[in-house]
Amino acid sequence: MTSTKPTAAEETASESAPAAALHTGISDPRTLIMRNLRQSGIYVAFVAIIALFAVLTDGVLLSPGNITNIVLQYSYILVLAIGMVIVIIAGHIDLSVGSVVALTGAVSAVLVIQQDYPWWAGMVAAVAVGVAVGAWHGFWVAYVGIPAFIVTLAGMLLFRGLTLQVLDNISLSPFPSEYQKVANGFLNGLIGGQGYDAFTLLIAAIAVGGYAVFGFRTRLARIRYQQPVESFPLFVTKVLLVGAVVMYFAWQLAHARGLPIVLIILAVLVLAYGLVTQRTVFGRQVYAIGGNLSAAMLSGVKVKKVNFWIFVNMGFLAGVAGVIYSSRANGAQPAAGNMFELDAIAAAFIGGAAVAGGVGTVQGAVVGGLIMAVMSNGMQLMGVDQSTQSVVKGLVLLVAVAFDIYNKRRAGATR
Repeated sequence: MTSTKPTAAEETASESAPAAALHTGISDPRTLIMRNLRQSGIYVAFVAIIALFAVLTDGVLLSPGNITNIVLQYSYILVLAIGMVIVIIAGHIDLSVGSVVALTGAVSAVLVIQQDYPWWAGMVAAVAVGVAVGAWHGFWVAYVGIPAFIVTLAGMLLFRGLTLQVLDNISLSPFPSEYQKVANGFLNGLIGGQGYDAFTLLIAAIAVGGYAVFGFRTRLARIRYQQPVESFPLFVTKVLLVGAVVMYFAWQLAHARGLPIVLIILAVLVLAYGLVTQRTVFGRQVYAIGGNLSAAMLSGVKVKKVNFWIFVNMGFLAGVAGVIYSSRANGAQPAAGNMFELDAIAAAFIGGAAVAGGVGTVQGAVVGGLIMAVMSNGMQLMGVDQSTQSVVKGLVLLVAVAFDIYNKRRAGATR
């Protein structure tokens, strides 16, 4: 028999085959451009929108005070967007989060303002109510089998009505100063700085470094498993661009009132949920359910259990958003949270989530939310009336979804 043992040259070629196949798969310039555009286009769009409104507002948009206001005014929408993108990745939707924000804030206000409970007890109660609401939704969706659209539409009406009952159709205020600091407080002066807060810059630098390391490790892992990645120059450009934007914003915050406490909360949530969705079994199962439900079930994924916890998590984040919003407003109102669910859904889709599920990232949803925030704030500074603002935001959402569908059709045509 003749030997079939490969030569050294053949072994070398075989070892390099995965990498070669990887690069061959994206060698077509048009395919490469479309893939890179999908992965990094949201960051380019974010910077472009900031630049546009900076010019249109004569630089007011990027003033230290206004950047601080953007963070404070839209933080609760970004918290909701984190939970909403996970729901959408799994192929569901949640229309009730605005009502849940109102209900959790109302419960906290009744306990703290009317019944003189400690401020922290109100926060714990608000989050607990949010978790209970999420479990309610999860039960009907996961174990009864009612579509999430119907369950959460019913929840939107149900929990708005409960909010009116809890508040007895009146507004409650004010909260204690400790409660208000969650959404209105700042950390500054911890390590000094001449005319600026050095602590804010230090935290921002650490965040940028962590983002770069995490992105590089993720890139290496994808290459190792022969998954397509963006070109290395584009990856470096994206990291530098994100780093420059973050440090610029940090510089402006450092020259205003320092680091907002709510920004720290948001950063912790983004980091934690980024790790959960990208590095845990639960995260992979969420993507599997949204990408191909039948395949996920055949692979042994406990679909009912995962769907249940997806909605519990959404309720938890709605409770957190309720605390932040009531802290920011220094009270609870029957109409609180109105249309918040649409802002959160828009943020997820603008950030790259797919309508059919299976696609999306926490970071993308947050950037999508920031795009909406910058657009809203910029148009307010320009004196644009509310009706025109709604038209513009609606068109942006429509274009984002159309872009996703266009990409899917192109991908199907090239197979």
